[in-house]
Amino acid sequence: MFPPLYAILDPSLAQRPLTELAEIWAEAGVRLIQYRDKRSSAAQVCTQTKELVARLSASGALLILNDRPDIAAIAGAAGVHVGQDDLPVDHARRICAPPRWVGVSTHNLDQVRAAAATSADYIAVGPIFPTATKQNPDPVIGIEFLREARRLTPKPLVAIGGITLDRAADVLRAGADSIAVIRDLVSARDPAVRAREFVAVAAKAIADRNTS
Repeated sequence: MFPPLYAILDPSLAQRPLTELAEIWAEAGVRLIQYRDKRSSAAQVCTQTKELVARLSASGALLILNDRPDIAAIAGAAGVHVGQDDLPVDHARRICAPPRWVGVSTHNLDQVRAAAATSADYIAVGPIFPTATKQNPDPVIGIEFLREARRLTPKPLVAIGGITLDRAADVLRAGADSIAVIRDLVSARDPAVRAREFVAVAAKAIADRNTS
């Protein structure tokens, strides 16, 4: 099963070292973490990625790197996530061959259809709700979009954008396989407790959906 919680590490928001935060999340049950760094140099991102991979190796948590398939492969990450303005999925796949994952962001149904026809391992859709973690966010698409996207592809769907603990269950019941969370995890007073809360809510929502 695709991990139901997709935690995103962003150094511009984190209030403690990324390796420490990643370990806390992994110990709390998070099995999929993305490292997203839009500001650091390639050398710095590579060094940080290697450190995160090493710290997470014993936990079984997978590390996905945002934007850079070359660094993902060099640093031993589990995969890469690309956006609409990054390398196309099939180009990224040449660098991150299986078993590494390639994920792709989408913001409308045409992009979902296009992504479904690629070798992408999962498709991110959003922003579901308004978000402040991007400087120029795409238009909000809402929960109903998930139901429409679900009909277009069997690939795992990762919902992203403004997802809080209170909203998580509704997003998963609408058809998402996983919820990507940034601010509500990174800025939590106790990130371990908040991560466990998300994991529990996600597991229950998916179980309820599968039995309904």
